[in-house]
Amino acid sequence: MRHWLLACALAGMLAMPACYTSHTVKVEPVEVKPIHITMDINIKIDREVDDFFSEVEKKAAEPNPGAPTAPASPSSPSSGEQK
Repeated sequence: MRHWLLACALAGMLAMPACYTSHTVKVEPVEVKPIHITMDINIKIDREVDDFFSEVEKKAAEPNPGAPTAPASPSSPSSGEQK
């Protein structure tokens, strides 16, 4: 029985170095580069401005029934006028 206990203790001592591991990890600095998103924002704003001005141009192109008409030029009398 004593030999059995001694053999187990010896096997345990020989197995202990196998459990010990040493790892060395080299960590290099990480370079963080800036991200430019101004192009995306400018495109979005450009589209919104184009949409806004296209609506303004459509309203300007539509005839407005309540707006006064420009008087006829003096060189060409209109059909209802007499000189």
